[in-house]
Amino acid sequence: MDINRKTAYLVLVDVESKKAYSNLALNHQMVINKPNAPGFVRELVYGVLENKLTLDYYIDLLVKDGVKSLKTPELIILRMGVYQIAHMGSVPEYAAVNESVVLAKRYCHSKASLVNGVLREYINKKIQLRLPARGEDEVRYLSIKYSYAPWIVEMWLDHYDIDFVEKLLAAGNETPPMTIRLNWLRVMKPDLIKNLQERGFTVEQGSLCQNALHVKGNNLLDSDMYKLGLFTPQDESSMLVAEKLNPKQGDLVLDVCAAPGGKTTAIAERMNNTGRIIASDVYKRKLELIEKEAERLGIRNIETRSWDATRVDSSLLQKADRVLVDAPCSGLGVVRRKPEIKYKEYSMEMERLPKKQLAILSASSSYVKPGGTLLYSTCTINPEENEEVVEAFLRKNPSFEKKEKLLLLPASLPPARQKAVTDSPEMFSDIPHHTHTCSFPPSSHRLLNICKKICRLRDHMLRICFS
Repeated sequence: MDINRKTAYLVLVDVESKKAYSNLALNHQMVINKPNAPGFVRELVYGVLENKLTLDYYIDLLVKDGVKSLKTPELIILRMGVYQIAHMGSVPEYAAVNESVVLAKRYCHSKASLVNGVLREYINKKIQLRLPARGEDEVRYLSIKYSYAPWIVEMWLDHYDIDFVEKLLAAGNETPPMTIRLNWLRVMKPDLIKNLQERGFTVEQGSLCQNALHVKGNNLLDSDMYKLGLFTPQDESSMLVAEKLNPKQGDLVLDVCAAPGGKTTAIAERMNNTGRIIASDVYKRKLELIEKEAERLGIRNIETRSWDATRVDSSLLQKADRVLVDAPCSGLGVVRRKPEIKYKEYSMEMERLPKKQLAILSASSSYVKPGGTLLYSTCTINPEENEEVVEAFLRKNPSFEKKEKLLLLPASLPPARQKAVTDSPEMFSDIPHHTHTCSFPPSSHRLLNICKKICRLRDHMLRICFS
């Protein structure tokens, strides 16, 4: 049995049956099975996940009783086989079929003949197979073509024009680059680039952040450079959170939804290990991730605490120079790193998220000293969780004022839409099909809202106080 396909199969089973995050399941199975072609495994895993609904659509056309008649093992094997035939030109069709049959004999013995028959029929009929007619049901067409849950497509169509939505859907299926954030505390950029290149990695400068590098090569996180804390994996859209927060040396910074700590450590590096950062999260076990990462990076100015961010800590009232609210969200901006998010079912939890986000933002605002900065960030592409939350907050909190807007837009966005969003001075948006950034943990689309607290002077004049 091919160890690479076996590893990919086990990852996909973990994601499908155990609801595991794809990145964690992949890392776990890589360690256990030690495949000899990790790049092949990643391509197959993420290819299947990114195209799941499309693959199921074609399988449904070829299986007598439809895709719903299949159990998880044979369905996953069929998805893997169809994906290899349709999208992996380096894999001969006979190899895709034969190796799929081998997997079926191991994990669903009675279905080996079914797997063989369906895949051979797909090879014979693939040129004739067509997507559903676009004109009959646009949502269904886009859902199947780009493999997104229909409610996501419908939601985006409610907010954006069709061309924008289609580019957004396509961008979510792109393979994101490996991006790292160099650790200014331990290495200079030229030295890190040189060390990476000497070890056979290809390195390019990031497009948005000075401390961002795009790296190509295998086993980067197994290198001594990583273990020594010279860098950390982080996408540029996530790095921009720390950049826009703009912490100063000696500041008191609160990161109220901090785990797993990527933005917390980025803030600490910018502060050059000075000042004080209080990183809180409701889950104690997640705080250990922050602490371990800080130790690896040589960071000493982070304090962790377990705290419900919807509650106000009276001991910190108006004491923080900067407060970051990287709020829990639907995560629809990270689908390139976590394609399983595309298939989330719509639930009441989705409807409750904006209320929770507003509660966190409101509680956190009480920590900002006059003249301080409050930054709201999510990793979703959902106006209800972004613009609408901020507008609701500002209506209830007149002591805060919008400070900044920087919006990166695709050139194809209609001028009217460009003007509509450009006139709103509170947003920073990173649109993935324009900048080709993606964040994990953060996002390919990250909305930042930066507010400056107004100081009330003795003469009751209002001024914006810049720190």
